[in-house]
Amino acid sequence: VRQHLSFVSGGPFQYAIAHGLRLPDTYFTEFRRDLALKRDLLSDGLARCGLGVVPSQGTYFVTTDVRPLGYDDGATFCRDTAHRAKVIAIPHQLLCDDSTVGLPYVRWAFCKQPEVLEQALDQLSAGLAP
Repeated sequence: VRQHLSFVSGGPFQYAIAHGLRLPDTYFTEFRRDLALKRDLLSDGLARCGLGVVPSQGTYFVTTDVRPLGYDDGATFCRDTAHRAKVIAIPHQLLCDDSTVGLPYVRWAFCKQPEVLEQALDQLSAGLAP
C-alpha cells in the first residue's frame, strides 16, 4: 500500500528542500546532465537487449514494452529476469488501477551509479540469451 501513497514523509524533508533551494543553478544543471546520461545508458542497453523502450522525459525510470521478447505479461517477464538474470524490474500492471493497461510494460530505475547500470545490463543480456 505504501508505494501507492507516497515515497517520503513531509517533516524531515522540509530541511532538505530548504537546503536544496539554496544550491547554485550549476548544481541542478549538472544533476540533470548526470541523470540524462544514466537514462540514455539504460535506455540504449535495454533496446540492445530487444526491449521496446518508451522515451522517458521526467522521471527516474525507463519504461519498456516486453512484447518484442515474446512476453505479453510484464509480471511474468519480471519473475523470469529475476531468476535468469538476477535483475529486477517493476511490472507496470502493479502501478495501474486497470492492470490490463500496464500489462506488457515494465519499469526500470536509472538513478544508480553507471557501473551498476552496466552490470545489470550485462546480466540482463546474458539472462535473456537463449
